[in-house]
Amino acid sequence: KPGEQKHPKEPSSLQCMHLAVVACGDRLEETLIMLKSAVLFSSRRLCFHIFAEDSLKPEFEKKLKEWPSSYTKKFESNIYPITFSVGNAQEWKKLFKPCAAQRLFLPVILKDVDSLLYVDTDVLFLRPMDDIWHLLGEFNSTQLAAMAPEHELPKIGWYSRFARHPFYGSAGLNSGVMLMNLTRIRSTRFKNSLIPGGLTWEEMLYPLYQKYKNYITWGDQDLLNIIFYFNPECLYVFPCQWNYRPDHCMYGSNCRGAEQEGVSILHGNRGVYHDDKQPTFRALYEVIRDFPFEDNLFQSLYYPLQSRFLDTVHTLCGRIPQVFLKQIEKTMKKVYENRVIVYLGANHRY
Repeated sequence: KPGEQKHPKEPSSLQCMHLAVVACGDRLEETLIMLKSAVLFSSRRLCFHIFAEDSLKPEFEKKLKEWPSSYTKKFESNIYPITFSVGNAQEWKKLFKPCAAQRLFLPVILKDVDSLLYVDTDVLFLRPMDDIWHLLGEFNSTQLAAMAPEHELPKIGWYSRFARHPFYGSAGLNSGVMLMNLTRIRSTRFKNSLIPGGLTWEEMLYPLYQKYKNYITWGDQDLLNIIFYFNPECLYVFPCQWNYRPDHCMYGSNCRGAEQEGVSILHGNRGVYHDDKQPTFRALYEVIRDFPFEDNLFQSLYYPLQSRFLDTVHTLCGRIPQVFLKQIEKTMKKVYENRVIVYLGANHRY
């Protein structure tokens, strides 16, 4: 309508939601389960950008082709080698976990991609990726990336107690789930502690690493914290249910958003999918891993989850199953309605 205020539009790449991940070492299965969770629940078409060691490329190609056609038609995949455009490649590779620093170079490498969601390999979608993709439309004119806080409570946070470098806000940021407007990142000059006039993203990375490398513990995540410490106006902070980690429940529930809405994206950091320290997280991972693509979601995914959760009630995370199940149940109902009710309605003859 004439004179009506216009809200920011979502990017033109909306037709294809871009999802990036970096996989090295033994992260093949974990990455595939993450991609599986994205495909199971998302509505729009997905474009996977998989950065992997050369030895993993044929395995990714083989495994993705084995998925049923009803799902492979929902995505396209691109597999890239591990490359670093500036600095010493061996230094970047050894920064924190193998190859994790690759994520810092996504704006440089994916020059034709407007926006994307980066996730660590140990992430699981419990609702459509479409829902976090919508947050791109909520960015104001200066925001170019979105992350969740590292902690909800600064008094028990790692950054607020131990960091020896600048970090964002009062508790720092966790970079395991990061929404990025690459076009804005490429066109911005960032304030920093190196040069008063500002630097482009690519110009800034290696000098920033050189300056702080003796003070950082969590590698690329620390560098991102330093960048957004100097450029807080560039960051959109999304709530903890979009990056829900064991820290949000293992000492008692401290993610209010998840309590109210349920977990949207699960982040099983510290290897909790593969040990017995957090059986609730492991149960979700294994049930999604073992779910046959074409089976009924309620019978072969939701009900097994409920059953597995009964075995985790002795843990603090296991005492709040509704936090883990709320979004996944809601999502499955939507999938059911789209596939069954809408289909039947469209084909019903009077």
